[in-house]
Amino acid sequence: MKTIYLDYNATTPIAPDVQTAMLPFLAEHYGNPSSGHALGRACHEATLDARAKLAALLGAERDEIIFTGCGTESNNLVLKGLAFRQAPLGSGHFVISSIEHPAVTEPARFLERLGFGLTIVDCDARGRIDPDDVAAAIQDDTLLVSIMLANNEIGTIQPIAEISKICRQRGVLLHTDAAQAVGKIPTRVDDLGVDFLSIAGHKLYAPKGIGALYVRRGTALEPLLHGAGHEGGLRAGTENVPYMVALGKAAELAGQHLSESVERLAMLRDRLQQALVDACGPKCTVNGAGAERLPNTLSINIPNVDASELLARIPELCASTSAACHTGQAQRSATQQAIALPEDVARGTIRLSVGWFTDEEEVDRAANLLIGARQQLR
Repeated sequence: MKTIYLDYNATTPIAPDVQTAMLPFLAEHYGNPSSGHALGRACHEATLDARAKLAALLGAERDEIIFTGCGTESNNLVLKGLAFRQAPLGSGHFVISSIEHPAVTEPARFLERLGFGLTIVDCDARGRIDPDDVAAAIQDDTLLVSIMLANNEIGTIQPIAEISKICRQRGVLLHTDAAQAVGKIPTRVDDLGVDFLSIAGHKLYAPKGIGALYVRRGTALEPLLHGAGHEGGLRAGTENVPYMVALGKAAELAGQHLSESVERLAMLRDRLQQALVDACGPKCTVNGAGAERLPNTLSINIPNVDASELLARIPELCASTSAACHTGQAQRSATQQAIALPEDVARGTIRLSVGWFTDEEEVDRAANLLIGARQQLR
């Protein structure tokens, strides 16, 4: 059986050019970037180059890019880094949305247990946050608003630029978890108006174990890791040079092919969506329909079946019932609850996400396999 991979929102394969770029730094270029000799200087230059490539994709300055171990660390650094600068500890308030990834929700809940205020803004049935609701949630002591740029399950893109205007007027900092968006849609930090933006390398055809955080110049955070002052003093620890190089190369590739990639991914997603809706009838609905969505993401509700049982019948198809971090849970995910998806409908939800290496043949074959498995179950 030839595997069909339609779970790019869970993780991406490492792009061949990315692998090629990082391999020398796993072998001959092994120096410590802080060392003054030739091997160290070569690695230092490589980290600067990687930082510049990621900054170019975001429309940022090189010194505004902080490399981290993952998107989760980036999110934690923002929320806790702002909170831990407060005196006394617990004096401040945060605003997040009901559809955030656990990498934002859990640190926010942790800070709430320490005494910080927390307001969670609801979304509509399409998974969209209303900027007016964000405005209503901001208080005099609000430190940060954190709203994801694009939802990892249903793909809804949030009005971050509109929310930014509100935050600017109120003197509140704005963070967006852009792990699912970077490389799929334009993510220029000045266009978005954000102060912080989180990136996960393994969503961008780089390896797992590398992430990044954009920190606007002049914005102060308390580091989570204290030590020798790497990454502008925000993330101590000897740099992971091979993975930094990999993320830099992935960012370069994404920038080179962004416009054509958006169009192609949307075509594949829509082709898959239409085939399933045509076969399964009007009760087959799409989560986030009518809202601006990521071009690669399809969250579809197959009627009268259990999605887990359906996918179990198709071992050659790699897909998921919701987000990878929720796989195996019997209850609805936080996003499904937030959009008020009925339990009987959520039971049949499948998330299909295409990527750079998906082709039309795979999409058509996946649709046929899903349709055939549904008929067998029924």
